[in-house]
Amino acid sequence: MNEAVECLESGLRGEVSYAEAARRAGCPAYHFQRMFSYLAGMTLADYVRRRRLTLAAADLQAEGGKVIDIALRYGYESPEAFARAFRQQHGLSPSEARRPGARLLAFPRLAFRFEAQGGSDMNYRMEKLPAFRAIGMGTSVQMSEAFSEVPQLWQKAAAEGAFARFLELGEPGGRPPGILGICAGGSWGEGERFDYILGCVSREALPEGWRELEFPASLWAVFEAAGPPEALQEVWSRFYREWVPSAGYELAGLPAVEAYLPPEENRNELWIPVVSRT
Repeated sequence: MNEAVECLESGLRGEVSYAEAARRAGCPAYHFQRMFSYLAGMTLADYVRRRRLTLAAADLQAEGGKVIDIALRYGYESPEAFARAFRQQHGLSPSEARRPGARLLAFPRLAFRFEAQGGSDMNYRMEKLPAFRAIGMGTSVQMSEAFSEVPQLWQKAAAEGAFARFLELGEPGGRPPGILGICAGGSWGEGERFDYILGCVSREALPEGWRELEFPASLWAVFEAAGPPEALQEVWSRFYREWVPSAGYELAGLPAVEAYLPPEENRNELWIPVVSRT
């Protein structure tokens, strides 16, 4: 992760290579987005933006050049967009930042330090699944707005009667089981996004307006989250913080799946495709 941060930092005064940062972190790009958010407490886009505006403030004071030149250096297409972002972070305009004694807000470079800590066991199981197909309703979700945009898709599905369709079209005994929340790849940068598909495992014809995903045969690590669906967020966090560094598996370049089981079971599952390191 620190090598990944070094890669991010090297592109702040130009173009950031998110794909290269993910490679240095040793995981697929989609997982790098989520892992960074859980470990750092902010999205990749937020980190890059705050660091660029910190360096931009230093350049304004040291160089005294044109605002548009510094704006372009840090990825802003216009002085107006740069000024809005600059004021949001520093509380003053780029021109005001040049004045002697101007008070600015520095956002320091991030450094990851992992410490061994006592804690509760993290129960999981491994399952090998043959290739399967999932269908459902999909949307593009902004990483920073996931906790509001994903529930909106659930509400839309309920209003359109999709849950009954999932039960009708779902493959009996299909795995992963239940109603699936599939977290697939997305885009980088200020509009950092990922695709979320709400659906089921199915071999039936694709309903109009729905999306489908083909999963190859893979090995899956399965984690149980007791209680309501919200408990899955703690499992996600512990997965990245505790399981990934110690379990001896690499993350496969496939979408992760949240499996929502019937309410009477009072539990749900997180399914992550992995590859053994041995």
